[in-house]
Amino acid sequence: MRDEPLVMIRLSEIKKHDPCADQFNRACELFPNGEIEVSVELAQQFAHEFDFGWLARKLLKAPAWAEYARVTAPAWAEYARVRAPALDRYKRVEAPAWAEYERVRAPAWAEYQRVMAAAFAMNYLKQARQLGGT
Repeated sequence: MRDEPLVMIRLSEIKKHDPCADQFNRACELFPNGEIEVSVELAQQFAHEFDFGWLARKLLKAPAWAEYARVTAPAWAEYARVRAPALDRYKRVEAPAWAEYERVRAPAWAEYQRVMAAAFAMNYLKQARQLGGT
């Protein structure tokens, strides 16, 4: 028997905050009754699937948000510390690859834009003439 009452979040409440479509659709699949029973265990079970940081920013009021921020700050700092060298290495490799991509992509994109603009103008003029426009 539980000592505390169940705490539920309605999916309709989450929807009011304009969630990411993929995550919201996944929540609807997992909780077809439209409610999620809030528990540490359930949150940890789905930590890899849902952005609980986003949910915290949307649903936690000031005192709860402050405690959330205090508890998560050390984990965020450790994540940033571990990620920084890998991100630096990635950026060093990415820069020349991106420059090559842009060198190849830019002329093709310019040609596509030229064709797209001409196609729009031709078809808009044709449409206007058919409708009796000037």
